[in-house]
Amino acid sequence: MKNFIEELRWRNMIHDVMPGAEEHLMEAVRSAYVGFDPTADSLHIGNLVPIMLLAHFQRCGHKPIALVGGATGMIGDPSGKSAERNLLDEKTLRHNQESIKKQLAHFLDFNSDTENGAELVNNYDWMKEFSFLDFIRDVGKHITVNYMMAKDSVKNRIKPETEDAGGTEGMSFTEFTYQLVQGYDFFHLFQEKNCTLQMGGSDQWGNITTGTELVRRMGRGKAYAITTPLITKADGSKFGKSEGGNVWLSAKYTSPYKFYQYWLNSTDVDSENFIRIFTFLGKDEIEALIAEHNEAPHLRLLQKRLANEITAMVHSEEELEKAIQASGILFGKSTSEDLKKLDEQTFLDVFDGVPKATVPASAIVDGLDIVAALATDTGFLKSNGEARRALKENSISVNKEKVEDGYQITNADLINDKFVLLQRGKKNYFVLCAE
Repeated sequence: MKNFIEELRWRNMIHDVMPGAEEHLMEAVRSAYVGFDPTADSLHIGNLVPIMLLAHFQRCGHKPIALVGGATGMIGDPSGKSAERNLLDEKTLRHNQESIKKQLAHFLDFNSDTENGAELVNNYDWMKEFSFLDFIRDVGKHITVNYMMAKDSVKNRIKPETEDAGGTEGMSFTEFTYQLVQGYDFFHLFQEKNCTLQMGGSDQWGNITTGTELVRRMGRGKAYAITTPLITKADGSKFGKSEGGNVWLSAKYTSPYKFYQYWLNSTDVDSENFIRIFTFLGKDEIEALIAEHNEAPHLRLLQKRLANEITAMVHSEEELEKAIQASGILFGKSTSEDLKKLDEQTFLDVFDGVPKATVPASAIVDGLDIVAALATDTGFLKSNGEARRALKENSISVNKEKVEDGYQITNADLINDKFVLLQRGKKNYFVLCAE
């Protein structure tokens, strides 16, 4: 077994460690869990830190448990929130659970029959039969209101109610009970699976320590907590967000190309931090990479390796290769064949923000004159005269290939049976859509 805490330390992934945790983990194979919010059918890169925690835990010889919060997802964690969250029905939660497990399987070995094989659990399975009266009698009596009120996640939401707000501000009793329900999860896993460690972001410390208290008071046992720093970007902007919102692990919501680009566009400072946290590369290799990058920062070696490692893990080597090829479309020497390999979503992502115009599909079938495509029918260039001059200067390309005056755009030029890429010079792009 490797020293898990030491692994986290050099990767800058430690915020708080409960005393005794390191020694506890070095004594034998242990079980630890991390909770995941099932309110969507995909995790996002904000979830990657806890995922990597579990993955490193398993690689160090211990047993990781991924808990999908089906019950807690019906309540809503107040930590870091300013409003109640939407509540979901059981059918939706089950669907989300299965989708999340598939994503976690890229990082964790659920199929291993060894002592440290990963396991997925859903707290709805043990909470659904728990009556309200049983819960407040058997669990609630062990934790005082004073103890719960002292938590930052509660204090930050408690404020006087106003008449105008109609009682909607502050924290509901439902959310107030969240830390008790999460605490009971820890106790349940301690009892049923000998789970002695819970991990999460630093904003979860209060909820996690409530669990260790329940293990102590209800089970007369000893449990531990480890939290990681909340990831922030060097420029102060929020990690995990792009212009389109969350960067998701599912290709359905964030294409592998956009996912790859997110990491590729990291700053030097951020990529030095991210490559420690979000890859399995060893300490010596990372330090050598950083040194090599610092000698020639313009080559962006660190960003490229970071983007390669994470995209391959989350998607696949095949999707990584497609993302790299797509990234070269705008900035490299790509061909018409390269363009035609792009699926529709990736094509739209690559040329996001490029001006577009729509022409009837019938016009393409009959053959669309290049001058009409450049000016008359699209407005890409200001006039037919400008279009002809550009053609004469040999500065016009259709799907990355130079064309001359008299060229006809036909179905053979269509990318995904729908798009044609027009280009003047190196950087002036225009997309023709046939509908």
